[in-house]
Amino acid sequence: MRITRGSTLGLADVEAFVAKLRDHPLFGPGEIMVTRAPGRLDVMGGIADYSGSRMLELPIREACRVALQRDAERRVRIVSAGHADFEIALDDLDAMDEAAARDFFSRNPERQWAAYAAGAFVVLRCARRTRFAEGARILVDSDVPEGKGVSSSAALEVAVMHAICAAFAIPLELRAMALLCQRVENHVAGAPCGVMDQMSVIFGEPNRLFDLLCRPAEVLGFVDVPRDLAFFGIDSGVRHAVSGSDYGSVRVGAFMGRRMLGCRGYLTEITPAEFERHHASKLPDRILGSDFLERFGETGDTATRVDPSREYAVRVPTAHPIYEHHRVSEFAGLLPSAATHELGELMYRSHASYSACGLGCEATDRLVALARETDGVFGAKITGGGSGGTVAVLARGREPVEAIAARFARETGRMPHVFEGSSPGAAQFGHLVIR
Repeated sequence: MRITRGSTLGLADVEAFVAKLRDHPLFGPGEIMVTRAPGRLDVMGGIADYSGSRMLELPIREACRVALQRDAERRVRIVSAGHADFEIALDDLDAMDEAAARDFFSRNPERQWAAYAAGAFVVLRCARRTRFAEGARILVDSDVPEGKGVSSSAALEVAVMHAICAAFAIPLELRAMALLCQRVENHVAGAPCGVMDQMSVIFGEPNRLFDLLCRPAEVLGFVDVPRDLAFFGIDSGVRHAVSGSDYGSVRVGAFMGRRMLGCRGYLTEITPAEFERHHASKLPDRILGSDFLERFGETGDTATRVDPSREYAVRVPTAHPIYEHHRVSEFAGLLPSAATHELGELMYRSHASYSACGLGCEATDRLVALARETDGVFGAKITGGGSGGTVAVLARGREPVEAIAARFARETGRMPHVFEGSSPGAAQFGHLVIR
């Protein structure tokens, strides 16, 4: 078995994965496609993506690797360490639309994970009218930890979608791939995420912040990190889930606010000054779902629904993306000059805004407090969907970050994982062909 097309780019994790494929019982003779997509560290932007914010994201060292081989038997088989093997007849997948697939995967917790992979076949058929004459054997190998807020789900979606397109010669522009992977997560896996994760793990480049405007997914470029600064992630130990009720209710609240203001574009097209002067007073602090539906109808968000029996915060979730977009733009402008005090304050304000939305937690708050007390650390904030997961830290080297982790370990009895380093996104890696 050898690589006949593509390059490992010298990545040790890919070389180890390719070595595993030799004599692997899942595969037979013929070509195997290998793809790779990293996780991401959300430096600034977070939950403002679904409201059209600018985002700054760093691809991390940890990644998901996928090997896919076409199978004349019309079955899809997916094997992943730590999960029950999944297998389904292609005809059964073909019979499902996205809603039926979501119901199918959600009925059994042991196969829920497979929605992020097998869902790509459903979405390609429903959205692109792709027909698969053959099935596929898929091996997943990921060291992007789940529930840590570093986008393990997007890494899986992108790696699988990329492998399917390579194996079945499906022409798909990369931005379109990201939007389809978001559709897998929203409509098959049932998690109402924005598109920053999928775009970041596709387009990211090592040691540079990927600059994205989510309207809906426009690449602005990259922001270089000064050589004497670095971004790290510290795992709080509290599991995060983008499908959780806190994240979903904050998203609903933001879309409620958009509807109440009669905003036809993105919330982030409103400046903070305009919001304070013209809009904030028009929004209630909270509203019962049934009252909102009676007065305004649905929110217009395709990824969430209003629960009539639930009360939602409105003003704060609406304000958050408006101010966050402004903070991200300030951050991007300041980073090249290494204005550490100002950069850190923007991160701390972002963290406080998450907490005001109800997306904080005791462990992440403690990590941010420790960051404030540690020399050589300039800023910290909760990342991604909040409610646990990982804290992003801006520091001058690893030593002060290790000091935070050690203090946190003494207080909690658990040593947190520190995310350090970066790696190429799926686009830069491309794919390997192995025979």
